[in-house]
Amino acid sequence: MFQDIFTAIPLGLLLAFMLGPVFFVLLETAAIKGIRAALAFDTGVILADIVFLSIAYFGTSQLLEKIKDEPALFIFGGSIMGVYSVISFLKVKKTQYRKSTYTIQKLKSADYIEIGIKGFLLNFINIGVLGFWLAVIIIFGPALNMNPQRLAVFFISVLITYLAIDLLKMMAAKKLNKKLTPARIAISKKIIAIIILIFSMILIVKGLFPGDSSTQKNMKEKIEKYTP
Repeated sequence: MFQDIFTAIPLGLLLAFMLGPVFFVLLETAAIKGIRAALAFDTGVILADIVFLSIAYFGTSQLLEKIKDEPALFIFGGSIMGVYSVISFLKVKKTQYRKSTYTIQKLKSADYIEIGIKGFLLNFINIGVLGFWLAVIIIFGPALNMNPQRLAVFFISVLITYLAIDLLKMMAAKKLNKKLTPARIAISKKIIAIIILIFSMILIVKGLFPGDSSTQKNMKEKIEKYTP
């Protein structure tokens, strides 16, 4: 059991520091809306990971082989992500640039739910996440004898490690709040939107020009060095 936990920790660290839309939006949420909002966002992200994990574990290998690199899914996910980035960019109000002070607004329960859904959808539309978890199961599953209990301990340890590192990132980002002005917040929101747009374009390009390399193969190369 402890061996499975120790094996999972490096993978959780890798997952926490993988650069992607979720990484940047999490930091932005913590800095602008506070740690509780960032936790709500991260909860949605982890729920999406659990859904993908379930699909990868319970799905048939033939189905997953077809889904994980399906060009249409990359184009679809990239398009949704692109629309989201454009809307986010346009929602930044010009009036924010004229203010000189900023205070965190108190959020209601419904706001936290909305933020959690945002985290879930932002992670779920990235089909590459499915390829990541599929590669993890293919690589680590045999080492764990595909034992349901050992797999549960392993993946729970991965997600707990991921969440723990995210908490540290949230606290670090929260300290930036004192230096944030409405103008800087507006600029940061636009930068995040542009970053998400770039990732959406990458997904669309993968869909239009699949090439020879697959998501699973790329993720295998990153994960294999952590193989027990």
